[in-house]
Amino acid sequence: MSVEEIVDVQKQALKCEPTKYKNISHKDGVFEVLQSLRKNENFCDIKLQTDDGVIVFGHKNILVSASPYFNAMFSSFDESNKDLINIRKLDSTILQLLIDYIYTGEIIVTEINVQDLLSAANLLQLDYVRDACADFLKTQLDPSNCLGINKFADVHNCLELLNISKAYIKKQFVEVVQFDEFLSLSSEDVIKLISCDDLFVPFEEKVFECVINWVKHKLNCRKVFLPNLMKHVRLALVSKQYVLEKVVYEPLLDNPTCKEYVFEALQFYILKSVNPFTIPQMIRSTPRQSGLQKVVLVFSYSSTMLKSFTNWFDPFSKVWQIAPGMTKSRNMASLGVIKDKFVLAMGDVTNFSSQSVEMLDLLSPSPCWVQMVDMLVRRKHLGVGIIDDSVYAIGGFDGTNYLKSVEVFDVSVQKWKMVSSMSCSRSNFGVGVLNNLLYAVGGFNGAGLKSVECYIPGEDRWIPIAGMTVNRHGAGIGVLDGVMYAIGGKNGTVILNSVEVYRPSSGIWTPIPDMHLARDNPGVFTLDGLLYIIGGIQNSTILDSLEIYNPKTNTWSKEILTNISTQIYQAVVVDRPPHFRMMSE
Repeated sequence: MSVEEIVDVQKQALKCEPTKYKNISHKDGVFEVLQSLRKNENFCDIKLQTDDGVIVFGHKNILVSASPYFNAMFSSFDESNKDLINIRKLDSTILQLLIDYIYTGEIIVTEINVQDLLSAANLLQLDYVRDACADFLKTQLDPSNCLGINKFADVHNCLELLNISKAYIKKQFVEVVQFDEFLSLSSEDVIKLISCDDLFVPFEEKVFECVINWVKHKLNCRKVFLPNLMKHVRLALVSKQYVLEKVVYEPLLDNPTCKEYVFEALQFYILKSVNPFTIPQMIRSTPRQSGLQKVVLVFSYSSTMLKSFTNWFDPFSKVWQIAPGMTKSRNMASLGVIKDKFVLAMGDVTNFSSQSVEMLDLLSPSPCWVQMVDMLVRRKHLGVGIIDDSVYAIGGFDGTNYLKSVEVFDVSVQKWKMVSSMSCSRSNFGVGVLNNLLYAVGGFNGAGLKSVECYIPGEDRWIPIAGMTVNRHGAGIGVLDGVMYAIGGKNGTVILNSVEVYRPSSGIWTPIPDMHLARDNPGVFTLDGLLYIIGGIQNSTILDSLEIYNPKTNTWSKEILTNISTQIYQAVVVDRPPHFRMMSE
């Protein structure tokens, strides 16, 4: 066989698909060489000269590939045919750092160079460096510099830094206004800040004080701005005592417009004294939202101490704080919430039936429980339902008899009146409000009940609907996305972990997966599309856990809570008050 034939045979034996190989270090190696050439001024075809006479060498092709600024310069402007170009208003050290970055992909950002570096990167359209500087500035935010960083971000169109610094300023407002940056703001910038509805201020007094301080900083030229500034101070949210002691006697407010705002606040106090449920209609008496989401008000009772407790609970951070205590110690008090701002507690004063009602006004500058108009009937273990501004007190036990009577409180006239009674007496039952109808669910009247009836307010009548699958008293009731849940409770002496739901469209109760634990008289609340079950009791054991039902996945999750020593029996979601701040923040 000839040599040529042998080669052909070998080629046939080795025949296979082509394989692509890539040297991952090739680009780095090439750029290292280019950087070395540039440093030694070899093969460079462009020189960049700054105002201080420093010359930085480079290669046009490299600069064009990295920067749209240089691309435009060398493609269409007069500089395209020059080998020496003046770069105006750019520090030579900063330019050198940026050219080094183009060749190496690395940049060192410091507290000293960050602002100049960002400005120059913006000019040369080096987005990575600009974003790196913005990220660095985010880490440097503090109350003393955040206003300056916010302004800087606005000028250089760093939208993410702008939004983050803006949110930081609002959240840290009380600290921010103590520094010189705030005192240096223009009147327009002060107004822009204090007019924010989501400004986080524990007390509106802080807004008033910062306005007065800003004006006094340059009194002669700033006092003319005071009426426009006071327009955005929500004086009706300042405590009455503070207004009477500090605001009324502030000499700077001695002009007609400012006096009008003070008078407006005093009028609001009068309205609140006549009707505590007054909800502000003017911006100057509307609580700031403070970005505040919701918070849960949790009620518990100690059978050994014969004392009730109230706490704030953040279901996301799992942080607890003490909330204002009720004026009376209530065992298993029945609760209602009007528009997430007014919490009503009624009946059950230390194991006895009572007509007593008290209210916590979360709009108040200093929220505390105050006595309200008594119910017409003594009740304990009653049900409470709220539709619009009407509070229904339903059934219960008067110490002798199980009740089926119902009364309603109209907050606009602050009077109770009797309405149609239920078809049967009920105590320790659940109440749900669904599609502006009241539902009385299960309960106990000497025996456990699984019956359910519905009240139609417009017709003042109760009608029966489908009963539950089992008797339940002490069940928790939750309403979420047009569905009513009956949760746990007791069937005779058996404590239940079962849950069933009622859908008006089908008119029947159907089971869903069981909770992890059986619970009697748990607290139930809904938040952000989830159903929360907290506390309760099981065979004299206080439960220290939280269960969460996700209707999208039809599953329960369970979390252990810390420092639970009393029986949690109620939990309601409310607007998080401006004065309230979680320890985790």
